[in-house]
Amino acid sequence: MLDLKWIRENPQALDEALERRGAAAASPEVRRLDEARREHLKVLQEWQSRRNEASKEIGKAKASGDAARADAIMAEVSDLKAKIQDGEREERRLDEELNGFLATLPNAPLPEVPRGADEADNVEVRRSGQRPAFSFKPKEHFELGEALGQMDFDAAARMSGSRFTVLRGKLARLERALGQFMLDVHTSEFGYEEVSPPLLVRDDALYGTGQLPKFAEDLFRTTDGRWMIPTAEVSLTNLVREAVLDEASLPLRFTALTPSFRSEAGSAGRDTRGMLRQHQFYKAELVSITTPETSLAEHERMTRAAETVLERLGLHYRTVVLCTGDMGFSSQKTYDIEVWLPGQDTFREISSCSVCGDFQARRMNARFRPSGEKVAPRFVHTLNGSGTAVGRALIAVMENYQTEVGEIRVPEVLRPYMGGLEIIGRE
Repeated sequence: MLDLKWIRENPQALDEALERRGAAAASPEVRRLDEARREHLKVLQEWQSRRNEASKEIGKAKASGDAARADAIMAEVSDLKAKIQDGEREERRLDEELNGFLATLPNAPLPEVPRGADEADNVEVRRSGQRPAFSFKPKEHFELGEALGQMDFDAAARMSGSRFTVLRGKLARLERALGQFMLDVHTSEFGYEEVSPPLLVRDDALYGTGQLPKFAEDLFRTTDGRWMIPTAEVSLTNLVREAVLDEASLPLRFTALTPSFRSEAGSAGRDTRGMLRQHQFYKAELVSITTPETSLAEHERMTRAAETVLERLGLHYRTVVLCTGDMGFSSQKTYDIEVWLPGQDTFREISSCSVCGDFQARRMNARFRPSGEKVAPRFVHTLNGSGTAVGRALIAVMENYQTEVGEIRVPEVLRPYMGGLEIIGRE
């Protein structure tokens, strides 16, 4: 959530930030709601002040023997009490209206984020590795997986519907190996603490990271009112919810390998073949909690951790900075890492690393106490990234390491996780 004080002092900056994102100006509505709330609070405070004064006057009137005046003042106090009760209900309503509107406003992009409308305006910042050369026409992952008898979309559809996959045998083990490899890199080399978090969360957790209320249709909800996490970012970031941390403990770095669940609302007709866009998939998530002064450096570090995974796997990729029209709701700045898929003859996103500033921290009331300073606690900065999407990494390995006869060579770094297996063939 954006800082209301900042909006009051910089209404034009808010509207410019929204305009860069392709959204309508919001400062007039914020001002209207804020002024209505503040005017009401002024009246409510006047009533409360008069009630306190009148309560004292009752005692004086009784002490002086003026029963009629005491009765009149008590009637006034009773009337004020009813007004204050109604006024407090109205205060809550105005608070909810203002905060509800603020909750729909996206984060303000950092100045260096390129202006643009959609993914066509994203800006490439670097590439790594070389595209593999094939003496044959490379196949897509679903062609390879089905021919191997280890990727079954029909069985998944019979039990769950579209956008699900059954992996079997060595491909199932390869998926597991990728996730374990990612966790090992992030914990042993980049200092992330492994966490096994809940997969079901309450409304407040999703509100804290920005998925609610705006993106409810993208989520799956259970019959008891909980939500299945669309990413472990939700669980990991909420570890510091309503906490006041010591600055000396920062940065906190968390990683988790979990299933993620997404309804893929609005994706009808997109990536319907294969397992590129699924309702359920594994992802190694990265979350960092930092001070405001270190969050941008942490963003570069996090992105580098995700890139390292792809480099160790020998995959060709490029890193792009998302333009204002393509970045996520809670993000100030986002790097997408796109891996090369020979079967599609194109790059596809495999990781997204974002710095959110204090946007999520305000929604979660997550703060830190500066070291050696007698000042009020400050909001932390939060970051999140995929380190990486396991299913898409599986796709990339299959397509980049395929052979002419449709087998899959196992990348060297994954062989220890595969019992030394070098080739995945038909079983």
